[in-house]
Amino acid sequence: MSTRIRVAWRVAVFLLLQVLWLGGAEAQMPQQGTISPENWAAYTSRFLTSDGRVVDDANGGISHSESQGYGLLLAFLADDEAAFDQIWTFTKTNLWLRDDGLVVWKWDPRTTPRISDVNNASDGDLLIAYSLVLADRAWERPDLRAAAERITRAMERELFFEKDGAVLIRPAVDGFDGDDRPDGPVVNLSYWIFEALPVLGDLTGDGRWAELSKSGLRLVREARFGPDNLPSDWISVRAGLEPAAGFPPEFGYNAIRVPLYLLRAGHVSPALLLPFLDAMSAPDNRVPILNVETGEAKDRLTDPGYLVIGAALRCIFEGVPLDKALTTFRPTHYYPSTLHLLMLSYLAENHPRCR
Repeated sequence: MSTRIRVAWRVAVFLLLQVLWLGGAEAQMPQQGTISPENWAAYTSRFLTSDGRVVDDANGGISHSESQGYGLLLAFLADDEAAFDQIWTFTKTNLWLRDDGLVVWKWDPRTTPRISDVNNASDGDLLIAYSLVLADRAWERPDLRAAAERITRAMERELFFEKDGAVLIRPAVDGFDGDDRPDGPVVNLSYWIFEALPVLGDLTGDGRWAELSKSGLRLVREARFGPDNLPSDWISVRAGLEPAAGFPPEFGYNAIRVPLYLLRAGHVSPALLLPFLDAMSAPDNRVPILNVETGEAKDRLTDPGYLVIGAALRCIFEGVPLDKALTTFRPTHYYPSTLHLLMLSYLAENHPRCR
């Protein structure tokens, strides 16, 4: 079967499934209660400390704005206001320290002082602000809304930039612009947390959030490198699009979450997602870390938190329900376990038949 015929067949199956049983509506605001108490208890007992720190156990036991932001979002999805407050208290006390209103990216229990790098990480800022808005809407907490607005306006001021008429977002305030590196500006497509962008745009009324969403979708369509047509983790936008110098030219641990973010935001389009399906639903149940220039696999991941992304794509596009081993949550390490819960939450709300 030719590639063109195979793609057309899969698109036809996808459209039929949308009509028959998967539902074709774009995702709305995420719903509370889509993470079960049992799964949430398993996650918090492994990764959440008593003082509200979400621990990256595969990275020296550090915490960072990403882990805190993910923790806040998961607590909202689990409808656990007490845990949300616990995580937010640690975050605002220990990481929300920058004068510009952004969040310091790293807290390390092994160093004194605990903050050894005061730079921010834009995905952490996005996750935190977005989760605060969701919590305010659910629990009527104007204090959380005020904090979200401060972080969001700081992102608009410090992180947005324009390139060739498109609004883009810096991965951090420092280190990625043309003045910082010869291939700059450099962006990271996995920092486009698509579900958060319209919510933060509504919060401040800044129309650039909608433009940011458009630019991210364009990057998904156009930043396709090598034989597998996949984005690298780090992308130079200096002159066209190419894998950024100084980083491995890999579809790796960052870009692996791009299809998850697309799905959660309701961007369930074959044109956007089929390359990810091909790469992440390998028959050997291993997700490859790929060199996007050569197509060679550097590593193959077997954690359920990575496998569930490809399995969900296969269900949505080909109607194959997930194996029970992937619908059953057992925490492994912080990062894949987080992605696992986010995908199970999405499926519970939008595609329950996949489970």
